[in-house]
Amino acid sequence: MIATAERLFEGADWDFQTLQRIHDACAKIARSELGLDIYPNQIEVITAEQMLDANSSVGMPLFYKHWSFGKHFAHQEAFYRKGLMGLAYEIVINSSPCISYLLEENTATMQTLVIAHAAFGHNHFFKNNYLFKQWTDAEGILNYLDFAKSYVAQCEERHGRLAVEQTLDAAHALMSHGIDRYSGKKKLDLRAEERRAGERRLHEESAFNDLWRTVPAGPIKSAELLSTERRCKLLGLPQENILYFLEKAAPRLQPWQRELLRIVRHIAQYFYSQSQTKVMNEGTATYVHYRIMNRLHEQGQLSDGNFLEFLQSHTNVVFQPDFDDPRFSGFNPYALGFAMMQDIERIVSNPDDEDRDWFPDIAGTGDVMAVLRDIWANYRDESFISQFLSPRLMRQLRMFHLHDDPEESAGIRVDAIHNERGYRRVRRELARQYDVGFIDPNIEVVDVDLAGNRRLMLRHAVVKGARLNEVDAKRVLQYLADLWSYDVSLVEVDDTGTILKEYVLEPRAFATAA
Repeated sequence: MIATAERLFEGADWDFQTLQRIHDACAKIARSELGLDIYPNQIEVITAEQMLDANSSVGMPLFYKHWSFGKHFAHQEAFYRKGLMGLAYEIVINSSPCISYLLEENTATMQTLVIAHAAFGHNHFFKNNYLFKQWTDAEGILNYLDFAKSYVAQCEERHGRLAVEQTLDAAHALMSHGIDRYSGKKKLDLRAEERRAGERRLHEESAFNDLWRTVPAGPIKSAELLSTERRCKLLGLPQENILYFLEKAAPRLQPWQRELLRIVRHIAQYFYSQSQTKVMNEGTATYVHYRIMNRLHEQGQLSDGNFLEFLQSHTNVVFQPDFDDPRFSGFNPYALGFAMMQDIERIVSNPDDEDRDWFPDIAGTGDVMAVLRDIWANYRDESFISQFLSPRLMRQLRMFHLHDDPEESAGIRVDAIHNERGYRRVRRELARQYDVGFIDPNIEVVDVDLAGNRRLMLRHAVVKGARLNEVDAKRVLQYLADLWSYDVSLVEVDDTGTILKEYVLEPRAFATAA
């Protein structure tokens, strides 16, 4: 086929001038036709080994060293070399500029798809979704990661690799319990955090911990100190952010260890928004790349052959095995998100009577992108599914709900089918699977025995009988006890306050730190 002036490329080969043309063509469609609002783009091409390395360190371009990242790298590299797993086509960083890493082995078609998907789809979602606006600092994250990497290296040099590794091991084990979940908290400013880190260390190295200084060392115990209300006020209890509590109140941690906990806590907070928007984020990016790639083909900038290559890759991305397929392991977030975006497009542009009954606010309004941009900005997975999953899509995806509760009935029964009541039940139950308030265990620090053995006491409020795995609970509590330096107890209680299980762990000795 003879190349034409309108074509972005011919065949599979590309160079950096081609990538620039691809980016500019995608940008024109993204801004003028889709109305996307994005951070400045930074596109980098990396090797397969660099892609494996980035995947192993939770997808961050700058990150401190830890043995677990090397373990993941070795595992993934072995599977990749044996042909047992593929590589990600791209990695995108929620930062400003938004960094998209492209695999150098990609064809020109795949590079176009990836740029449309990551540099415009994900980029727009990162910049505009309320959770990312509320919790992340896109302009400060790269500098903060650079600070974290250098700080961990300095700690290893001053205090020994083993001592740093043990502190990070414990902090990583508690990472999912180092998050502020409610909007009343102040948005994190990572650039200010980096500046204040040095000031905190100087202050903490010269100051007493007033809380522990007032704890009686002998048998005399103040009634005021023993007051539960007094203890809770001093310690800010109850507290669900366990890493924050340890950073502020653990009696024997050194200032550098508190800073490591703070670093891990900030990185956990950075990823919190992504964990709540997997379906929406991937659905948005997939919908955007599908619209851009189709438009490029319509304009003659992609050949039929290149477009067929795209369609094959796109089909693989949104493949959803049936419930009775051995490969089924839940809903593919790309498939569910993309299907819902397309269904919303249909409802807005060509609704039927059922759509008008279920979605009176958007059915037939006509401006597809205005509706989608509003949804992308103002919802997370749980609310998105509970508001916009339609009966037609439930039928198309053959959704139903199974009920298995031995306390209510013997055996498994179909609890929701394709009728009015069933649709609402299916939608509610599916949305609940993405509700962090329902799927994450509700564990809080509730008290500390200040005047006795200084035991740290936690409580897990069990929801619908979902108990902690005993082996995992003991492992994580062991790390918690190591950081606290005294005994730690955790009780599981049901909604009546009945204690179902109690765990008690003693601390192990940390490596000697200078």
